[in-house]
Amino acid sequence: MKHPLLAIPEARNRGEHVGVTSVCSAHPLVIEAALDLARERDNAVLIEATCNQVNQDGGYTGMTPAEFRRFVEDIAAKVQYDAARIVLGGDHLGPNPWKHRSAGEALAKAEEMIRAYVEAGFSKLHLDTSMGCRGEPSALDGECVARRAARLAATAEKHKGELDPVYVIGTEVPVPGGANHRLDHLETTSPEAVGETFEAHGAAFRKLGLQDAFSRVIALVVQPGVEFGNSNVIHFDARKAQPLSAALKGLPVTVFEAHSTDFQTVEGLRGLVENGFAILKVGPWLTFALRQALYSLDSLADVLDGHAPKGRLMKTMEQAMLAAPANWQEYCTGSESELWLQRHFGLSDRIRYYWPVEAASRAVDALLERLEDRHVPVSVRNQYFAGYGLDAEPVTGRALLTNSIKDVLRLYESATGGGVATLGR
Repeated sequence: MKHPLLAIPEARNRGEHVGVTSVCSAHPLVIEAALDLARERDNAVLIEATCNQVNQDGGYTGMTPAEFRRFVEDIAAKVQYDAARIVLGGDHLGPNPWKHRSAGEALAKAEEMIRAYVEAGFSKLHLDTSMGCRGEPSALDGECVARRAARLAATAEKHKGELDPVYVIGTEVPVPGGANHRLDHLETTSPEAVGETFEAHGAAFRKLGLQDAFSRVIALVVQPGVEFGNSNVIHFDARKAQPLSAALKGLPVTVFEAHSTDFQTVEGLRGLVENGFAILKVGPWLTFALRQALYSLDSLADVLDGHAPKGRLMKTMEQAMLAAPANWQEYCTGSESELWLQRHFGLSDRIRYYWPVEAASRAVDALLERLEDRHVPVSVRNQYFAGYGLDAEPVTGRALLTNSIKDVLRLYESATGGGVATLGR
C-alpha cells in the first residue's frame, strides 16, 4: 500500500510548496490539542516519538511503541478523531539508547527496536546510526552510517505490514531540545554533504537488495540554519540556505526534514517549506505554550477566588525540578536567579520533563477542576489570554489551555499550506 507521506515530495517535484507538521511530544494535552485541531480541519496528523522516549524497553516515558500507539489512539477516541488518519513516526531510530555497549550489542537492540516500531504501526522511520558505540569514535564515517542504516531498513522491511514504510536519512541535526548556550550563527549543511549522504545510503541499500525501500526515502535531515537556545532563536535565512535548497534538484522524490523549527516566525516557517524543508518538526514550542497557559490559568483561578495569584503551580514545579535536576542542569547556566528563570521560562523548556511527575500531574488536574464549569468574566480572561478579544464567547479553562497549543500548530498549518489535508483518506 502506498504511504500517504509520499505525497509531500511528489508535490515538490510538481512545483507545489506544501509540507507537513511533525508533532514531537508525548504530553497528552499536546497530543489532544493536535488531534482536536486535525478533527476541526478534517486533516491527517503526524505524531512522532524518539528512540530515547519510546522503545522496546520503555524509554523515558515508560512506553513501548505499541503502548504509545494505544496512548495516542485513546486520546483520539476522547476527541472523536479518526485514528486511521494518524501517521506515527519514529525519530532517531538507531543504537543511541545503547551506545555505551559494543556496536554489535547496540545494533542488535536497535534492530529489536525498529521491529517493535514497525509492528506497532509506525510507518515514518528516521534511521540514525551516526553515533559511535563503545570503543568507536563519537561520530562515524558516512559509509559506516549508511551500512548500519540499511541494516535497520532491512529489519523494517521484513516486519512491515500492509503499508510500506517511508524512510528519512541523514543526521545533521541541531542539539536535541535546543542548545545549552547563546547562539549567534549556524552553518547550514553543505550541498556536497547532501549528495554524499544520499549516494552512500543508496549504495548500502542496493547492496542488501533494498532498492524498493530506498525509493521510499522521502527526506534527508539537514541543518537549514535554524536553532534555539534558552534565551534566543536563530531564524531561517533563505538566502544562506539557497545552495542547500538547490541540492534538492538532483535528488529524486525527496525533500528535507528540518528539526528544531520551534519559535520560528510564520514567515520563516513558510520560507522553510518554500525552499524544500517540507517536514517541520516541533516539540518544545508546544510544551512551552502549554506551560504558559497553565501558569496563566493558575493565576486566573486565584483571581476568581478573590485574591492575588499565589503561584502554587509554579512552586510545585520548582520543587519537582530541584528534587531531580538531571533534566535541566546541563541546559541552564548563571546565577541562582538566572537558573530559576531558565528552569521556568527558558525556550529549551526543560520543565516539560517534569509534568508527568506525580505531584505536578496532581496539581494540573486540581487546577483544571477548580476552573471546570466556572464562569470567567471576559475582562479577567483577557488579562491572561489577551488574544480572544472582549466580544469573544465564554470558554472553559481547558479550552483556553488546548487553544494555546493550537495557536502554535495553526502557525505551522499556515506555513505548510494544508499539505496534510488529504493524507490518510
